[in-house]
Amino acid sequence: MTTSPSTSALRVHAALFVVALIYAANYSLSKEVMPQYAQPSGIVVLRVVTAALFFGLLDKLVAKTSITGRPDTVRSILCGILGIGLNQLLFFAGLNLTSPISAALIQTVSPIVVVLASVVLLGERVTPLRAVGIAVAGVGAALVILSRGPVGAAGASAALGNLFILLNATCFGLYLVLAAPLMKKYHPFTVLARSFLVGACIVVPLGWREALAIDYAQLPARIWADILFMVFLLTIVAYLLNNWALKYASPTLLGVYIYLQPILAVLIAVGLGRDVLTWPRVGQGLLIFLGVWLVSQKPKANLSPETRT
Repeated sequence: MTTSPSTSALRVHAALFVVALIYAANYSLSKEVMPQYAQPSGIVVLRVVTAALFFGLLDKLVAKTSITGRPDTVRSILCGILGIGLNQLLFFAGLNLTSPISAALIQTVSPIVVVLASVVLLGERVTPLRAVGIAVAGVGAALVILSRGPVGAAGASAALGNLFILLNATCFGLYLVLAAPLMKKYHPFTVLARSFLVGACIVVPLGWREALAIDYAQLPARIWADILFMVFLLTIVAYLLNNWALKYASPTLLGVYIYLQPILAVLIAVGLGRDVLTWPRVGQGLLIFLGVWLVSQKPKANLSPETRT
């Protein structure tokens, strides 16, 4: 890891750990809110609209740039559709149906999607080692998806929720590949402002009724804290900290904290009584971790595995 003289390694580690902790806690805290107090689409509307306003304001005050040209405009719209709209809707819909541990394990395959998308969109090659890693992680993810587990909503299928989480990870992986050239060319706030604006145009028509249906006056203090956590810490603070740390952290260090997220998610879920860790899940998680690790063994640096929900 490289840091400037004024930036200590401790601060970088602290930022990355806080980001991992925020993402990990979200799996269990969201389950406290859904579906008793709020529906998935309603939460997504609150998150995306708040972030669109926040990053739009930062773009106007700090970046003061705009995305120009047809190719970049189309790419930015796709980023909003995949990385914000579909990504958020699929994640919360899936988490509402499946368990926190299953969702956290499946989310780990996002770097695999980044590699596959890079092969198709950027012409990168697949080495034999990476091909094996993709296959191993795929087996692990398939076992998680097909496994039976706690159900989040009455009569809902955990397998369907796991599939939604996999589609969510796929959308986010595609977003990382599409957004990388824009992040190099424009200020990150400009790219995020456009992405969240497009995302808001998708989620608001689908979820505004659910957002208004929340009985805000009757929400317990704990549920208010969970919602504020998802709206501000998960959507805004986590990104700002991650974006700052990415300037100083090496790809290897980023990978360590990516692996840390599901481990923290398991500890939090079990500690809060939101889920149960079983030996089959341990084996499935190890398969996914092994596959992602094999894929990460590449000759040159790839896109940063920036995670988020």
